[in-house]
Amino acid sequence: MSIKANVSVLLLLFISVLAIPAADANEADADLARYMDACVRVEKFNGSVLVCKDNETVFKSGYGMANFEHDIPNTPNTKFRIGSITKQFTAMAVMLLEERGKLKVEDCITKYITDAPEAWGDLTIHHLLTHTSGVPSFTSMPEYRRDMMLAQSIDQMVARFKEKPLSFVPGEEYEYSNSGYFLLGTIVEKASGVSYDEFIRKEICEPLKLHDTGYDRFRTVLKHRASGYLRRSHSIVHDAYLDMSQPYAAGALYSTVEDLNRWDQALRRRELISEDRYEKMFTPEKNGYAYGWGVRTKSGRKTISHGGGINGFRSHILRYPDEKLCVVVLCNVPPVNPGKVAQDLAAIMLGEEYELPIIRQPAKQE
Repeated sequence: MSIKANVSVLLLLFISVLAIPAADANEADADLARYMDACVRVEKFNGSVLVCKDNETVFKSGYGMANFEHDIPNTPNTKFRIGSITKQFTAMAVMLLEERGKLKVEDCITKYITDAPEAWGDLTIHHLLTHTSGVPSFTSMPEYRRDMMLAQSIDQMVARFKEKPLSFVPGEEYEYSNSGYFLLGTIVEKASGVSYDEFIRKEICEPLKLHDTGYDRFRTVLKHRASGYLRRSHSIVHDAYLDMSQPYAAGALYSTVEDLNRWDQALRRRELISEDRYEKMFTPEKNGYAYGWGVRTKSGRKTISHGGGINGFRSHILRYPDEKLCVVVLCNVPPVNPGKVAQDLAAIMLGEEYELPIIRQPAKQE
């Protein structure tokens, strides 16, 4: 590589790393817009984003199309499937039921699940919430993609994994398990006496005025719903169909960036449950995982976050509770990494270093 080529590469790297303190809302808005414009240009981001600081929305916008066939653009009100961000709503449902004396997270799950295998005898609700149960995830099984288009009952889904051996002794290790959160949905139904869908709607969404959040079902006519796509080479195609009876309490909800911002604010105001149970919900176990959230420290600051991935969609919510900062990124054309986008947008707000997306050309050999 020539000296000239070396200098060019170093210059590109230098201008792509910035540390700009967001002095005021206008400056922050310009920096956030500049980053997202680069993200669209370089990484072909297609979705919606929102940044909120101190209860004020600093930036929100939609990019690309919610539906390419009808030229319907994404907006902050577009409804996206949020995949595993669903888990934090499921965890809140469990905490609400504990608050009302309907269950305890220390309860053995066999109290609520009939015909449970003997291997589940020591499993507790807490194990399911923290991914320390050892129940293998049905989404990792070879038959999952083959059968994902089939409508399935709860019993049919549980039958897929209930006879599988546990991966480890409950409580001793961490292994992310969609099966565990599927089981939590059945426990919510048994303890509450209503469907999971109805409980989430009546006990969480309605009280918090999350009017654009709910259980996504194929037959429902849902206004402002985004379609899920996949990028193949230089073309956009529909991603494979998934019947939403399968992700259930592990990943079947839809929402908007606006609603997820309201959700963050409700959590910070300690709505729905007592302070003690909020502390319980956000106390991390193995691998920094709490109840439906990852809790970690980044650059000396506490972060609470979770991502989601489901056919045609990727999502991320990133919260800095002490700084009262929330970033929500939802997209409907993978494989853009929404977690990276959220981290960079947060870095802009916090005056930390971030990398502006650039097209990196390979240096010429001489």
